[in-house]
Amino acid sequence: MSQHFRHDVLIIGSGAAGLTLALTLPSTLRIAVLSKGDLANGSTYWAQGGVAAVLDDTDTVESHVEDTLVAGGGLCREDAVRFTVEHSREAIQWLIEQGVPFTRDEEQDREDGGFEYHLTREGGHSHRRIIHAADATGAAIFNTLLQRTRQLENVELLEQHVAVDLITERKLGGSRQRCLGAYVLNRASGEVDTFHARFVILATGGAAKVYLYTSNPDGACGDGIAMAWRAGCRVGNLEFNQFHPTCLYHPQAKSFLITEALRGEGAHLKLPNGERFMARFDQREELAPRDIVARAIDHEMKRLGVDCVYLDISHKTESFIKTHFPTVYERCLKFGIDITRQPIPVVPAAHYTCGGVLVDSRGLTDVPNLYAIGETSFTGLHGANRMASNSLLECFVYARSAAEDIVSRLDSVPMPEDLPTWDASQVTDSDEDVIIAHNWDELRRFMWDYVGIVRTNKRLQRAQHRVRMLLSEIDEFYSNYKVSRDLIELRNLAQVAELMIESAMLRRESRGLHFTLDYPERLDQARDTILQPPTYCG
Repeated sequence: MSQHFRHDVLIIGSGAAGLTLALTLPSTLRIAVLSKGDLANGSTYWAQGGVAAVLDDTDTVESHVEDTLVAGGGLCREDAVRFTVEHSREAIQWLIEQGVPFTRDEEQDREDGGFEYHLTREGGHSHRRIIHAADATGAAIFNTLLQRTRQLENVELLEQHVAVDLITERKLGGSRQRCLGAYVLNRASGEVDTFHARFVILATGGAAKVYLYTSNPDGACGDGIAMAWRAGCRVGNLEFNQFHPTCLYHPQAKSFLITEALRGEGAHLKLPNGERFMARFDQREELAPRDIVARAIDHEMKRLGVDCVYLDISHKTESFIKTHFPTVYERCLKFGIDITRQPIPVVPAAHYTCGGVLVDSRGLTDVPNLYAIGETSFTGLHGANRMASNSLLECFVYARSAAEDIVSRLDSVPMPEDLPTWDASQVTDSDEDVIIAHNWDELRRFMWDYVGIVRTNKRLQRAQHRVRMLLSEIDEFYSNYKVSRDLIELRNLAQVAELMIESAMLRRESRGLHFTLDYPERLDQARDTILQPPTYCG
């Protein structure tokens, strides 16, 4: 039998953004953190590179801001960039206080005022400003934050709980659009429970799983974006999907990303014949922003008809490689690749969703009491192309800002009254789950073929026609059968795919991560692509 739960704060998502918010809120609040699988299944755990921040005396806020604006293709919102960068040092200090074991700089003389942690450099950055924990920063941050969260008596960590949809006053027939909670599938019981909450936070990550090849874990299905859209929130810039230039190309190496820090430390991109090629595309060569590097690799692969290119750091010493990149070294070695002696076969793969749910500097969406933080959100920080290692920083800065806003509004937001129980009286168990699997595969394949690194009007039109047919099929299935994680994710992914396609069709230029052969030039004026749902009440 389904149950009702009441919390002051419901956090949907258990990655960097969600855990930071839970740790920052007062201990007097009752908080639930939902994970639709195991807690460590999100993107945070697998992040390798690090966190960008102004930490060294030779670096400045202005330099970090300028680098981000340049990488963003003229589409970043400068106020959002400045807000994020100005709060970067305090966010890192907070992480250090939590106990995150960042790599220390053994050569730095602290008595001379030097920064005690090692900083690396990545594409698009003009300074070394990436603080990291070797090449497994995400795991170090996640494990630390999770350990701290487990110690809090006021926080419930609920694994295998899949959010189905948000509950708003408008959906219940009211005149206002306030968020009241969410319906959540408990995978253990198979029942959909009702979660009442004064504040709901979407921290579900991005939607890179919409593509056939991705560096993301299986759960990156755009759940928060789709739920927010259905609840009446605007979304922005969903045409900008970042493809990481270097994922390991190997039949058994599912979704393993080769950190950008390798290129930051001098790794070279090469063709199968050993020739370097990035100088033909950008004077920054391997340190060019990700969109340029990904397109260059895609161009060379198509030009030569090859399956991959190669990333070579073997000219560095063995001790340097093993010290700086132990995770990459060990993982590649499992597949018979010794990166101290051999180049790494790599291909681009969908990596990051730069657009998302429109929010302000507090993470607040268009719907009162509903927040979106991390990759789910569209803050304006990333513009047309996210600069390396700004994403984790965004998680911490906006989670802490959202916590401040929630605290300031505690006295004015009551607990929602009794909400209706999820109605499953008209549905039955499905005996046609093969349809879900088939639709899932079809969606990801045509998104890769038609809405990938290089686009055309004809490809986008084909994708739009296909996704609308799929949405109709999924709608019928959703109305007649009991919900499952696979069905919920497919429904959300198809919805976000439609929004991505519509956004891409509206942008009649090539800018940042959106490159179309029909409009190869960049327009003089940069504008965001904002989509407004039918239920938006402004």
